[in-house]
Amino acid sequence: MLGLKTDQEVLGELVKMKVPAVAELMERHGVMWTLVVSRWFICLFIDILPVETVLRIWDCLFYEGSKIIFRVALTLIKQNQAFILEATNFPDICDKFKQITKGTFVTECHSFMQKIFTDPGSLSMATINKLRETCREKLLSQG
Repeated sequence: MLGLKTDQEVLGELVKMKVPAVAELMERHGVMWTLVVSRWFICLFIDILPVETVLRIWDCLFYEGSKIIFRVALTLIKQNQAFILEATNFPDICDKFKQITKGTFVTECHSFMQKIFTDPGSLSMATINKLRETCREKLLSQG
């Protein structure tokens, strides 16, 4: 589970860099990333997003590597930033994260897939690997 926790922390760091208002909301309400994105990472979106979209994500995953998972997560968060920021408490934030995986944005898989390559902006494996190293060390030091 260390790898899973590490990648969730990496997503948190990427959100701080790319969607800071959402990161601040999560921090202010004490919502840990594991509570809202565990299923995204464990199931690779299989029971989260429509099947056609998931299959396209998986195609990219096999071709591009694990950074696709971060691209998908960042795109979901960035595209729904205003909606997420409407949350006023812990349960509301969790509910918003469930809702952002539904609707036309994710069912229109062609436009969704285009967005995952544009919305998050630059996202290199070097950056992800560096964040993984930092986050993994932090988790190990916490025990």
